[in-house]
Amino acid sequence: MHPTRRPTTPPTPLKRALIAVAALAALSVLAGCGGPSKEHANEALGSKAALQPVPPQKRTVPGLPGMPPVLDPKDVYAADRPNRLSPVVKDFPSRVYVPNTQSNTVSVIDPKTYEVIQTIPVGTQPQHVVPSWDMKTLWVNNDRGNTLTPIDPRTGRAGKTVEVHDPYNLYFTPNGTYAIVMASLDRELVFRDAHTMKRVKTVPVSCSGVNHADFSLDGRYFIVSCEFSGEVLKVDTEKMKVIGQERLPFPGAMPQDVKVSPDGKRFFIADMKADGMWVLDGDRFSKPTFLPTGNGAHGLYVSRDSREMYISNRGEGTISVFDFTQNRLTKKWHLPGGGSPDMGGVSADGKVLWLSGRYDSEVYAIDTRTGTELARIPVGSGPHGLAVYPQPGRYSLGHTGIFR
Repeated sequence: MHPTRRPTTPPTPLKRALIAVAALAALSVLAGCGGPSKEHANEALGSKAALQPVPPQKRTVPGLPGMPPVLDPKDVYAADRPNRLSPVVKDFPSRVYVPNTQSNTVSVIDPKTYEVIQTIPVGTQPQHVVPSWDMKTLWVNNDRGNTLTPIDPRTGRAGKTVEVHDPYNLYFTPNGTYAIVMASLDRELVFRDAHTMKRVKTVPVSCSGVNHADFSLDGRYFIVSCEFSGEVLKVDTEKMKVIGQERLPFPGAMPQDVKVSPDGKRFFIADMKADGMWVLDGDRFSKPTFLPTGNGAHGLYVSRDSREMYISNRGEGTISVFDFTQNRLTKKWHLPGGGSPDMGGVSADGKVLWLSGRYDSEVYAIDTRTGTELARIPVGSGPHGLAVYPQPGRYSLGHTGIFR
Protein backbone atom coordinates (compact mmCIF):
# COMPACT_ATOMS: atom_id res chain seq x y z
CA MET A 1 0.00 0.00 0.00
CA HIS A 2 1.51 3.26 -1.02
CA PRO A 3 1.34 6.28 1.29
CA THR A 4 -0.93 9.11 0.23
CA ARG A 5 0.97 11.62 -1.91
CA ARG A 6 0.81 15.20 -0.64
CA PRO A 7 -0.18 17.84 -3.22
CA THR A 8 2.76 20.00 -4.39
CA THR A 9 2.67 23.80 -4.49
CA PRO A 10 4.45 25.52 -7.43
CA PRO A 11 7.47 27.60 -6.32
CA THR A 12 6.95 31.31 -5.95
CA PRO A 13 8.90 33.76 -8.19
CA LEU A 14 11.21 34.59 -5.27
CA LYS A 15 11.91 30.94 -4.61
CA ARG A 16 12.60 30.31 -8.30
CA ALA A 17 15.12 33.19 -8.26
CA LEU A 18 16.90 31.74 -5.21
CA ILE A 19 17.10 28.32 -6.87
CA ALA A 20 18.61 29.92 -9.97
CA VAL A 21 21.24 31.75 -7.92
CA ALA A 22 22.16 28.50 -6.10
CA ALA A 23 22.50 26.69 -9.40
CA LEU A 24 24.80 29.37 -10.80
CA ALA A 25 26.96 29.18 -7.66
CA ALA A 26 27.22 25.39 -8.02
CA LEU A 27 28.25 25.69 -11.63
CA SER A 28 30.90 28.25 -10.63
CA VAL A 29 32.43 25.81 -8.12
CA LEU A 30 32.38 22.94 -10.64
CA ALA A 31 34.20 25.20 -13.12
CA GLY A 32 37.02 25.80 -10.63
CA CYS A 33 36.02 29.33 -9.79
CA GLY A 34 36.13 29.56 -6.03
CA GLY A 35 34.43 32.95 -5.82
CA PRO A 36 32.14 35.31 -7.69
CA SER A 37 33.23 36.54 -11.09
CA LYS A 38 34.86 39.97 -11.47
CA GLU A 39 31.65 41.26 -13.00
CA HIS A 40 29.61 39.99 -10.05
CA ALA A 41 32.12 41.50 -7.63
CA ASN A 42 31.86 44.88 -9.29
CA GLU A 43 28.09 44.68 -9.16
CA ALA A 44 28.26 43.91 -5.46
CA LEU A 45 30.60 46.83 -4.85
CA GLY A 46 28.31 49.07 -6.89
CA SER A 47 25.34 48.01 -4.82
CA LYS A 48 27.27 48.69 -1.63
CA ALA A 49 28.38 52.12 -2.88
CA ALA A 50 24.81 52.95 -3.77
CA LEU A 51 23.88 52.45 -0.15
CA GLN A 52 26.47 54.97 1.07
CA PRO A 53 25.18 58.50 1.87
CA VAL A 54 25.96 61.02 -0.89
CA PRO A 55 27.74 64.11 0.48
CA PRO A 56 25.77 67.31 -0.17
CA GLN A 57 27.07 69.28 -3.13
CA LYS A 58 28.02 72.90 -2.55
CA ARG A 59 25.57 75.22 -4.24
CA THR A 60 27.07 77.34 -6.96
CA VAL A 61 25.58 80.55 -8.30
CA PRO A 62 25.61 81.04 -12.09
CA GLY A 63 26.66 84.66 -11.98
CA LEU A 64 27.06 87.35 -14.59
CA PRO A 65 29.65 86.18 -17.17
CA GLY A 66 33.12 87.26 -16.09
CA MET A 67 32.07 88.00 -12.51
CA PRO A 68 34.25 86.54 -9.73
CA PRO A 69 32.49 83.51 -8.20
CA VAL A 70 30.08 84.06 -5.33
CA LEU A 71 31.90 83.03 -2.13
CA ASP A 72 28.81 82.16 -0.13
CA PRO A 73 25.32 81.85 -1.69
CA LYS A 74 23.85 82.72 1.72
CA ASP A 75 25.89 85.90 2.21
CA VAL A 76 26.79 88.38 -0.52
CA TYR A 77 29.06 90.17 1.98
CA ALA A 78 31.18 87.09 2.80
CA ALA A 79 34.33 88.81 1.47
CA ASP A 80 33.84 91.86 3.70
CA ARG A 81 34.92 90.42 7.04
CA PRO A 82 36.94 92.60 9.46
CA ASN A 83 40.39 93.58 8.15
CA ARG A 84 40.27 91.04 5.30
CA LEU A 85 42.04 93.42 2.94
CA SER A 86 42.86 92.46 -0.62
CA PRO A 87 46.57 92.37 -1.55
CA VAL A 88 45.75 95.28 -3.87
CA VAL A 89 44.86 97.62 -0.98
CA LYS A 90 46.55 96.18 2.11
CA ASP A 91 49.38 98.71 2.02
CA PHE A 92 47.16 101.76 1.44
CA PRO A 93 47.05 104.19 4.38
CA SER A 94 43.72 104.20 6.22
CA ARG A 95 41.86 107.42 5.39
CA VAL A 96 38.37 108.93 5.20
CA TYR A 97 37.75 110.92 1.99
CA VAL A 98 34.99 113.54 2.28
CA PRO A 99 33.61 115.35 -0.81
CA ASN A 100 32.41 118.84 0.10
CA THR A 101 29.75 119.73 -2.47
CA GLN A 102 29.75 123.46 -1.80
CA SER A 103 33.48 123.89 -1.22
CA ASN A 104 34.57 121.89 -4.30
CA THR A 105 37.15 120.06 -2.23
CA VAL A 106 37.81 116.66 -0.68
CA SER A 107 38.81 116.65 2.99
CA VAL A 108 41.08 113.74 3.96
CA ILE A 109 40.77 112.54 7.57
CA ASP A 110 43.23 110.38 9.50
CA PRO A 111 40.89 107.98 11.37
CA LYS A 112 43.46 107.46 14.14
CA THR A 113 43.70 111.12 15.11
CA TYR A 114 40.27 112.27 13.86
CA GLU A 115 41.98 115.20 12.13
CA VAL A 116 41.87 116.57 8.59
CA ILE A 117 45.38 116.05 7.22
CA GLN A 118 44.81 117.13 3.61
CA THR A 119 42.41 119.15 1.45
CA ILE A 120 42.28 118.29 -2.25
CA PRO A 121 40.79 120.80 -4.76
CA VAL A 122 38.47 119.04 -7.23
CA GLY A 123 35.74 119.99 -9.72
CA THR A 124 32.39 121.68 -9.18
CA GLN A 125 29.95 120.04 -6.76
CA PRO A 126 31.68 116.77 -5.84
CA GLN A 127 28.96 114.35 -4.70
CA HIS A 128 30.60 110.98 -3.96
CA VAL A 129 34.05 109.43 -3.64
CA VAL A 130 33.86 106.04 -5.39
CA PRO A 131 36.38 103.15 -5.29
CA SER A 132 37.02 101.70 -8.76
CA TRP A 133 36.17 98.05 -9.53
CA ASP A 134 39.83 97.01 -9.27
CA MET A 135 40.10 99.11 -6.06
CA LYS A 136 43.21 100.94 -7.27
CA THR A 137 41.60 104.35 -7.79
CA LEU A 138 39.15 106.62 -6.00
CA TRP A 139 36.90 108.57 -8.37
CA VAL A 140 35.47 111.90 -7.21
CA ASN A 141 32.13 112.58 -8.93
CA ASN A 142 32.14 116.29 -9.84
CA ASP A 143 28.49 116.45 -10.82
CA ARG A 144 28.10 120.05 -12.02
CA GLY A 145 31.71 120.17 -13.20
CA ASN A 146 30.99 117.25 -15.56
CA THR A 147 34.25 115.57 -14.62
CA LEU A 148 35.73 112.76 -12.56
CA THR A 149 38.85 113.41 -10.49
CA PRO A 150 40.99 110.32 -9.85
CA ILE A 151 42.79 110.03 -6.50
CA ASP A 152 45.60 107.57 -5.89
CA PRO A 153 44.76 106.06 -2.46
CA ARG A 154 48.37 105.01 -2.01
CA THR A 155 49.72 108.56 -2.16
CA GLY A 156 46.62 110.74 -1.72
CA ARG A 157 47.46 112.64 -4.91
CA ALA A 158 44.83 113.70 -7.43
CA GLY A 159 45.38 112.88 -11.09
CA LYS A 160 44.20 114.40 -14.35
CA THR A 161 40.43 114.93 -14.50
CA VAL A 162 38.32 112.97 -16.98
CA GLU A 163 35.38 114.53 -18.79
CA VAL A 164 32.14 112.71 -17.92
CA HIS A 165 28.77 114.43 -18.18
CA ASP A 166 26.51 114.65 -15.11
CA PRO A 167 28.31 112.09 -12.91
CA TYR A 168 26.05 112.32 -9.86
CA ASN A 169 26.96 108.80 -8.79
CA LEU A 170 29.07 105.96 -10.13
CA TYR A 171 28.82 102.15 -10.06
CA PHE A 172 30.60 99.22 -11.71
CA THR A 173 29.23 96.02 -13.21
CA PRO A 174 30.24 92.97 -11.11
CA ASN A 175 32.48 91.64 -13.89
CA GLY A 176 34.45 94.88 -14.01
CA THR A 177 33.61 95.57 -17.66
CA TYR A 178 31.63 98.78 -17.35
CA ALA A 179 31.28 101.82 -15.15
CA ILE A 180 27.67 102.97 -14.79
CA VAL A 181 27.15 106.72 -14.43
CA MET A 182 23.96 107.74 -12.67
CA ALA A 183 23.29 110.85 -14.74
CA SER A 184 20.56 112.28 -12.54
CA LEU A 185 19.79 115.51 -14.41
CA ASP A 186 20.24 113.92 -17.84
CA ARG A 187 17.81 111.11 -16.94
CA GLU A 188 20.25 108.51 -18.18
CA LEU A 189 22.16 105.43 -17.14
CA VAL A 190 25.42 105.68 -19.03
CA PHE A 191 27.54 102.55 -19.43
CA ARG A 192 31.20 103.43 -19.90
CA ASP A 193 34.46 101.54 -20.17
CA ALA A 194 35.48 100.88 -16.56
CA HIS A 195 39.05 102.09 -17.16
CA THR A 196 38.96 104.78 -19.86
CA MET A 197 35.43 106.04 -19.01
CA LYS A 198 34.60 106.20 -22.73
CA ARG A 199 30.86 106.04 -23.38
CA VAL A 200 29.68 102.60 -24.57
CA LYS A 201 25.89 102.78 -24.27
CA THR A 202 23.37 105.35 -23.09
CA VAL A 203 20.14 104.11 -21.54
CA PRO A 204 17.50 106.87 -21.28
CA VAL A 205 15.08 106.46 -18.36
CA SER A 206 11.58 107.84 -17.92
CA CYS A 207 11.94 108.40 -14.18
CA SER A 208 13.54 111.47 -12.61
CA GLY A 209 16.65 111.62 -10.43
CA VAL A 210 18.42 108.27 -10.82
CA ASN A 211 20.92 108.17 -7.99
CA HIS A 212 21.62 104.98 -5.99
CA ALA A 213 21.76 101.26 -6.77
CA ASP A 214 22.80 97.78 -5.71
CA PHE A 215 23.21 94.44 -7.49
CA SER A 216 21.59 91.04 -7.11
CA LEU A 217 23.51 88.08 -5.69
CA ASP A 218 24.33 86.79 -9.18
CA GLY A 219 25.03 90.28 -10.55
CA ARG A 220 22.60 89.81 -13.42
CA TYR A 221 20.41 92.77 -12.48
CA PHE A 222 20.49 95.86 -10.28
CA ILE A 223 17.86 98.01 -8.58
CA VAL A 224 18.01 101.80 -9.02
CA SER A 225 16.25 104.50 -7.02
CA CYS A 226 14.75 107.56 -8.75
CA GLU A 227 14.73 110.32 -6.17
CA PHE A 228 12.56 112.99 -7.75
CA SER A 229 9.76 110.84 -9.18
CA GLY A 230 9.50 108.36 -6.30
CA GLU A 231 10.21 105.31 -8.46
CA VAL A 232 12.54 102.31 -8.65
CA LEU A 233 13.98 100.59 -11.71
CA LYS A 234 15.16 97.05 -12.36
CA VAL A 235 17.98 96.88 -14.92
CA ASP A 236 19.39 93.85 -16.75
CA THR A 237 23.17 94.17 -16.28
CA GLU A 238 24.28 92.21 -19.34
CA LYS A 239 21.67 93.57 -21.74
CA MET A 240 22.05 97.09 -20.30
CA LYS A 241 18.28 97.46 -20.42
CA VAL A 242 15.54 98.59 -18.02
CA ILE A 243 13.29 95.58 -17.44
CA GLY A 244 11.07 96.91 -14.65
CA GLN A 245 9.77 100.20 -13.30
CA GLU A 246 7.57 100.77 -10.26
CA ARG A 247 6.27 103.80 -8.39
CA LEU A 248 6.60 103.61 -4.62
CA PRO A 249 3.22 103.65 -2.83
CA PHE A 250 3.76 106.88 -0.90
CA PRO A 251 2.83 110.41 -2.03
CA GLY A 252 6.00 112.43 -2.61
CA ALA A 253 8.34 109.47 -2.00
CA MET A 254 12.08 110.30 -2.34
CA PRO A 255 14.06 107.02 -2.47
CA GLN A 256 17.75 107.27 -1.68
CA ASP A 257 20.34 104.61 -0.89
CA VAL A 258 19.81 100.98 -1.95
CA LYS A 259 21.27 97.89 -0.29
CA VAL A 260 20.70 94.16 -0.87
CA SER A 261 20.22 91.82 2.11
CA PRO A 262 23.01 89.32 2.90
CA ASP A 263 20.94 86.43 1.52
CA GLY A 264 20.38 88.38 -1.70
CA LYS A 265 16.60 88.05 -1.51
CA ARG A 266 15.54 91.57 -0.53
CA PHE A 267 16.52 95.09 -1.46
CA PHE A 268 16.24 97.85 1.13
CA ILE A 269 15.59 101.36 -0.19
CA ALA A 270 15.89 104.36 2.13
CA ASP A 271 13.21 107.01 1.62
CA MET A 272 13.89 110.54 2.80
CA LYS A 273 10.23 111.63 2.67
CA ALA A 274 8.51 108.45 3.84
CA ASP A 275 11.00 108.39 6.76
CA GLY A 276 11.97 104.76 6.53
CA MET A 277 12.93 101.85 4.26
CA TRP A 278 11.10 100.07 1.50
CA VAL A 279 11.70 96.30 1.41
CA LEU A 280 11.54 94.92 -2.13
CA ASP A 281 11.75 91.39 -3.53
CA GLY A 282 14.21 91.99 -6.34
CA ASP A 283 13.56 88.79 -8.29
CA ARG A 284 9.79 89.24 -8.34
CA PHE A 285 9.91 93.04 -8.38
CA SER A 286 6.55 93.04 -6.62
CA LYS A 287 4.98 95.75 -4.47
CA PRO A 288 7.37 96.64 -1.60
CA THR A 289 6.58 96.73 2.09
CA PHE A 290 7.59 99.62 4.36
CA LEU A 291 9.50 99.89 7.62
CA PRO A 292 9.63 103.28 9.47
CA THR A 293 13.10 104.21 10.77
CA GLY A 294 13.28 107.97 11.31
CA ASN A 295 12.97 111.39 9.73
CA GLY A 296 14.96 111.72 6.51
CA ALA A 297 16.19 108.12 6.13
CA HIS A 298 19.10 108.32 3.75
CA GLY A 299 22.15 106.01 3.92
CA LEU A 300 22.35 102.20 4.40
CA TYR A 301 25.48 100.38 5.62
CA VAL A 302 25.97 96.69 6.49
CA SER A 303 28.09 95.57 9.46
CA ARG A 304 31.21 93.48 8.94
CA ASP A 305 29.53 90.33 10.27
CA SER A 306 26.55 90.77 7.91
CA ARG A 307 24.24 90.74 10.91
CA GLU A 308 23.13 94.38 11.10
CA MET A 309 22.49 97.38 8.89
CA TYR A 310 22.90 101.01 9.94
CA ILE A 311 20.37 103.53 8.63
CA SER A 312 21.23 107.23 8.82
CA ASN A 313 18.17 109.39 9.52
CA ARG A 314 19.39 112.73 8.22
CA GLY A 315 16.39 114.78 9.32
CA GLU A 316 16.58 113.92 13.02
CA GLY A 317 20.25 113.23 13.76
CA THR A 318 19.83 109.52 14.51
CA ILE A 319 21.03 106.14 13.30
CA SER A 320 18.64 103.17 13.33
CA VAL A 321 19.99 99.61 13.54
CA PHE A 322 18.24 96.79 11.67
CA ASP A 323 19.00 93.16 12.58
CA PHE A 324 18.85 90.87 9.53
CA THR A 325 18.60 87.69 11.61
CA GLN A 326 15.69 89.04 13.66
CA ASN A 327 14.21 90.93 10.70
CA ARG A 328 13.48 94.00 12.80
CA LEU A 329 14.85 97.28 14.10
CA THR A 330 16.65 96.74 17.40
CA LYS A 331 18.30 100.05 18.31
CA LYS A 332 18.35 103.77 17.63
CA TRP A 333 21.37 105.94 18.35
CA HIS A 334 21.05 109.70 18.86
CA LEU A 335 23.89 112.06 18.00
CA PRO A 336 24.56 114.34 20.98
CA GLY A 337 23.30 117.78 20.09
CA GLY A 338 21.73 116.47 16.87
CA GLY A 339 23.21 116.56 13.40
CA SER A 340 22.53 115.59 9.78
CA PRO A 341 24.04 112.10 9.27
CA ASP A 342 24.10 111.35 5.57
CA MET A 343 26.38 108.99 3.62
CA GLY A 344 29.53 107.12 4.58
CA GLY A 345 30.87 103.68 5.40
CA VAL A 346 32.19 101.27 8.01
CA SER A 347 35.84 101.07 9.05
CA ALA A 348 37.92 98.09 7.92
CA ASP A 349 37.77 96.53 11.39
CA GLY A 350 34.01 97.14 11.60
CA LYS A 351 34.24 99.12 14.84
CA VAL A 352 33.45 102.63 13.54
CA LEU A 353 30.65 103.98 11.37
CA TRP A 354 31.67 107.14 9.51
CA LEU A 355 28.96 109.52 8.26
CA SER A 356 29.02 112.97 6.72
CA GLY A 357 26.97 115.76 8.37
CA ARG A 358 25.38 117.14 5.22
CA TYR A 359 24.03 120.40 6.61
CA ASP A 360 26.55 120.95 9.39
CA SER A 361 29.98 120.92 7.67
CA GLU A 362 31.15 118.02 9.83
CA VAL A 363 31.81 114.30 9.91
CA TYR A 364 30.73 111.86 12.64
CA ALA A 365 32.63 108.81 13.89
CA ILE A 366 30.29 106.43 15.74
CA ASP A 367 31.13 103.30 17.75
CA THR A 368 29.24 100.41 16.13
CA ARG A 369 29.12 98.45 19.40
CA THR A 370 27.53 101.14 21.57
CA GLY A 371 26.38 103.94 19.26
CA THR A 372 28.63 106.37 21.10
CA GLU A 373 29.85 109.39 19.15
CA LEU A 374 33.64 109.09 19.07
CA ALA A 375 34.37 112.31 17.20
CA ARG A 376 32.79 115.21 15.35
CA ILE A 377 35.23 116.61 12.81
CA PRO A 378 34.87 119.97 11.00
CA VAL A 379 35.23 119.72 7.20
CA GLY A 380 34.19 121.80 4.17
CA SER A 381 30.68 122.93 3.27
CA GLY A 382 28.06 120.39 2.22
CA PRO A 383 29.88 117.11 2.93
CA HIS A 384 28.18 114.22 1.15
CA GLY A 385 29.23 110.72 -0.06
CA LEU A 386 32.38 110.08 1.96
CA ALA A 387 34.46 106.93 1.42
CA VAL A 388 36.27 105.02 4.14
CA TYR A 389 39.32 103.46 2.50
CA PRO A 390 40.65 100.86 2.22
CA GLN A 391 37.94 98.35 3.05
CA PRO A 392 37.75 94.53 2.90
CA GLY A 393 36.53 92.82 -0.26
CA ARG A 394 37.71 91.44 -3.61
CA TYR A 395 36.23 94.12 -5.88
CA SER A 396 34.12 97.29 -5.73
CA LEU A 397 30.64 97.84 -7.14
CA GLY A 398 30.99 101.58 -6.63
CA HIS A 399 29.11 104.24 -4.67
CA THR A 400 30.92 105.04 -1.38
CA GLY A 401 32.07 101.43 -1.11
CA ILE A 402 29.97 98.37 -1.97
CA PHE A 403 32.34 95.43 -1.90
CA ARG A 404 32.00 91.75 -2.75
